[in-house]
Amino acid sequence: MDKRLTRTDYLFALMFIFMLVCILGAFFYGLRVGQEKSDQKYDKILHADKAVVQEIGAYDQQVLVSYYHTIFLPFREFQNKWFELMSQIELGNSTVDASAVLKELYKLADEKYNELQKKSMPASSPLLVQSHQGYLKSLKLFADTLKSYQTKANGLTSPQLLDAIQKDAYFLEAKTQALTAQKNYFDSIVAWNGTIDQDIENFDPNNNANLDQWRAMNINVKNHYITAKLLKNKAFAPFYPQDLTIRIDEFIASGQAKKMNVTDVNQTMDLLLSTNAVRPGDFVKGKSKWYANELLPQLPFFSDVN
Repeated sequence: MDKRLTRTDYLFALMFIFMLVCILGAFFYGLRVGQEKSDQKYDKILHADKAVVQEIGAYDQQVLVSYYHTIFLPFREFQNKWFELMSQIELGNSTVDASAVLKELYKLADEKYNELQKKSMPASSPLLVQSHQGYLKSLKLFADTLKSYQTKANGLTSPQLLDAIQKDAYFLEAKTQALTAQKNYFDSIVAWNGTIDQDIENFDPNNNANLDQWRAMNINVKNHYITAKLLKNKAFAPFYPQDLTIRIDEFIASGQAKKMNVTDVNQTMDLLLSTNAVRPGDFVKGKSKWYANELLPQLPFFSDVN
């Protein structure tokens, strides 16, 4: 029996192979196109996620803690020494060499300035960048002030020297820059709070808060409000803003505000500052009683006196 394939059989076989090749080609082409579209889709999602992370991370806790240790704390060390040594001059002790005191402070200001110059903050955190620049300017102005009074310090009485420094234009600007930098840092803490609680109610510190408005603020908004008022009043002091915050809360809760007919926060601040009723560490001592349920970043000055 003749088993040879006919021309028609060959034609069908070739057509089948051709169709199989076309089907396989179409399958792999579709697979490639699908992969490309999928890659493009997830690439967009990935980049979108990165953008969100960068925006939220601008003031996350890690950034705030890094700023605290590298920039805020070195300036704070100078600030503490400033008040410590200035109080020695103020006491008018005859054993105190005012010129040597100013020289020591000048060296410390210059040292901290050089230290902070080597540091930087990410451009994605503009409030911290501004705060860093403010502390740098402040230290430079403090150094210039101190250097200018070194040679004439011992020729003045303690009250004369302190009065001259307090009125010096460089010193006044040094205070302004330090208080502005402090405000920017606490503003960044409010920004951090906003990434965790989007319903946070801010309060414009350009306005004067009455006592009811003050009670409605959370701890971070209160602290920021205080930094703005300290800046406005040029109140450069050894305590932290939160130390004044807790003293205001205590003053209101004790009934003293009502008893003395104090109706807003500014009046309360003026009264507490004029009577030297605020001390470093006040916040830490009363934190567990007043702010146990408040949201705070884990920064050392909210838990330790330093």
